[in-house]
Amino acid sequence: MAHILIAEDEAAINTLIEKNLTLVGHTCVSVFDGEAVFDAIERHRFDLILLDIMMPKIDGFSVIAELREDIPIIFITARGSVQDRVHGLKLGADDYIVKPFDMLELSARVESVLRRAGKAAQGFALGNVTVDLSGRQVFRNGVPQEFTPQEFLLIEALIQNRNIALSRDKLLDIAWGYDYGGDTRTVDVHIHNIRKKLGWETVIKTVYKLGYRLEVPV
Repeated sequence: MAHILIAEDEAAINTLIEKNLTLVGHTCVSVFDGEAVFDAIERHRFDLILLDIMMPKIDGFSVIAELREDIPIIFITARGSVQDRVHGLKLGADDYIVKPFDMLELSARVESVLRRAGKAAQGFALGNVTVDLSGRQVFRNGVPQEFTPQEFLLIEALIQNRNIALSRDKLLDIAWGYDYGGDTRTVDVHIHNIRKKLGWETVIKTVYKLGYRLEVPV
């Protein structure tokens, strides 16, 4: 997974982002002002920077303008005007997220930017199951397993959001799209099939009155 620098001066938000990204397998370094971004980059190699705009010492716009390393950047900020978005993207940001944001959205944006930069995880392994995310193949004990497109999308969503509870509605949106007319029981049927095919009966946890969570050691 990726090594990510979180540059956010609000400690509660910084901690929340770090906790959620760590749960899904990333490693993180947190800083709380713009000057510390450059200090961190001298000590570490990062795959991605999550960068607030309104920070002490050096603001996020100035940081990205002065940055010489080729590292993908996502702005995370309360400044949501069109002018700010356009300015941030013109400076070279790969994405721009306005606070408050949902952590699942942040996770998806992070995955998207890492994928475009060629730094996303290409595979996943858990016990006797391996998943080739780029090739969209799943193996159990080295034997290919057949899955429908919706089942694979569910597996991919659970892997990318491992250790995080996903609602049935969210999984329905991911695998079937927002315009799907069916109900959430469809998700239950497909999760049942995935559990049976992969022996993940105890790995995919049912979250009472919500949905499901892929439980993976951190």
